[in-house]
Amino acid sequence: QVQLVESGGGLVQAGGSLRLSCAASGRTFSTYAMGWFRRAPGKERKFVAAITWSGTNTYYADSVKGRFTISKDAAKNTVYLQMNSLKPEDTAVYYCNIGTYWGQGTQVTVSS
Repeated sequence: QVQLVESGGGLVQAGGSLRLSCAASGRTFSTYAMGWFRRAPGKERKFVAAITWSGTNTYYADSVKGRFTISKDAAKNTVYLQMNSLKPEDTAVYYCNIGTYWGQGTQVTVSS
């Protein structure tokens, strides 16, 4: 069993920044990547960013490249998503993922 707990969401004005955190506990998945997905109102959940467990490789959706940065602290089993230059279209519930496990989600709202 794996538990994923997200934090760091909130309300921010366009152009602002937020940092999301996802703390993992339980089983360890040393061969799995950890990722962030988001679901905007009325839309399907979509990929945002991912990082390999080693932290060597990162992947981003085109819509967030250059604005979002994913990183991890292996000692804390925590993955971060630094979000800069936020836009209203970034408004969504953000979910942390590893393998088949999902966090409960954290709301990010960007006002124009």
